[in-house]
Amino acid sequence: MASPLADPVKLPCGLILPNRLSKAAMAERLAKRNRPTKSINNAYEQWSKGGWGCILTGNIQVDVNHLGDRFDLALQDEHTKDERLLAEWKTYAAVCQRYGTPAIAQICHPGRQSMRRAGRRGVFASTIAPSAVPMNVGNRLRDRITSQVIWSKPREMTRADIEDAIGRFVNTARVMSDAGFSGVELHGAHGYLIDQFMGSMTNRRTDEYGGSPERRARLVLDILTRIRKVVPKTFCIGIKLNSADHSTADFGEIMIQIKLLVDAGLDFMEISGGSYEDPRMVGYPVTINVPKSESAAAREAFFFEFARTVRAQHPSLVLMLTGGFRTRAGMEAAIRDNACDLVGIGRPATVDPKFPLLLLDEKIAGENAALPLKMVPLPFYATILPRNLVGAGAETDFPYIEIMFKSIRIQGRFMYDRQHVQRLIQMAGSGLLPLGKKAGVTQTEVFGLEQADGALEAVSKLSGWGSHVVLKP
Repeated sequence: MASPLADPVKLPCGLILPNRLSKAAMAERLAKRNRPTKSINNAYEQWSKGGWGCILTGNIQVDVNHLGDRFDLALQDEHTKDERLLAEWKTYAAVCQRYGTPAIAQICHPGRQSMRRAGRRGVFASTIAPSAVPMNVGNRLRDRITSQVIWSKPREMTRADIEDAIGRFVNTARVMSDAGFSGVELHGAHGYLIDQFMGSMTNRRTDEYGGSPERRARLVLDILTRIRKVVPKTFCIGIKLNSADHSTADFGEIMIQIKLLVDAGLDFMEISGGSYEDPRMVGYPVTINVPKSESAAAREAFFFEFARTVRAQHPSLVLMLTGGFRTRAGMEAAIRDNACDLVGIGRPATVDPKFPLLLLDEKIAGENAALPLKMVPLPFYATILPRNLVGAGAETDFPYIEIMFKSIRIQGRFMYDRQHVQRLIQMAGSGLLPLGKKAGVTQTEVFGLEQADGALEAVSKLSGWGSHVVLKP
């Protein structure tokens, strides 16, 4: 019997996804001058060969002055005038879709989550947000100090700021359409600007963009409506939203906002969750208000219950559920239980870019159609950071930096003892990306290394590096 994961999915705009498996958006941190690079194209070429039903890019920031990270891709004002710059985006889109998989560009504005030195606005310049609510990653003194060091204090956006942000989302979507992408996904989750406007904790405005769930949704509704006017009817427009716990006031409000979005005409909605202040997306729940039901606890997906609630109220909405999927059985269960139409896969996609080929191969038994991952243990000095920051991505950097500094470069090679190689494989097996870029290891090849489920090979290809790795006796 064929797996339901192999079923094609037709979106309202007419775009047909060849199967239900979507490579989820993840931060590549490979951009140079915030423009597409050969490294990014190399990574996405691997995914394009992987048999995915859909490829979602990492963040493409709509404003180069406000980035989530210094190495984010971002649309620059010159892109509207310079055909050479547009050509870079066309190459990126073409690489993503080279083997027939539709690619959707995730477009984003970080708002108050734009870190210092991330963007052209200056280290001490304020970030922008619906209201002047500063970042808060904890109540301890070191948490507060960390927040102030990493993020500037935001200022409340003026009406002109709001119009500018809307215009930048619309312009970015238009450029992505011109470049050849199949659609865009508005990033309305993980604490970014759209999410900040939609939430009552971060939006304390009393004008037409705040004060009620409906008015707090106006920003994203304006963006969606205006994008529709500048792109073809066949161009896909989706959104990523955070889940909410049933026991909170936010739950009722987000359901009101979802209805408004559905009525406005979405092609799909991705359910995700978490932020720097509450990093549930990476497996560190810190503000769960009610225990999950026993049946949901058995599911792999982090946000299974919320997705089923949305499905019950909007049965025709195409839903993508992202976070936690590791096995064919878990994915099929989510589809058969009608919790989602599309399965978003993140960290496993970095370990095995061709994971869908494994999942869809009927010759492979169910127990082998899986890619279990483990969290990488952090060195002691990393644990002094606020747990939220470690959960949100610092874990990616610390073990890697530790390994690279312990390596010895000899005649263009990197020498590792077996302990360090094993640690590198362990990191690769946990889907931590990118590796190699920071140490300047480029244009080399991997050999003489026992592979662990192809993890190191996959990551080396995705990162555009690999080294003459020589194992010490």
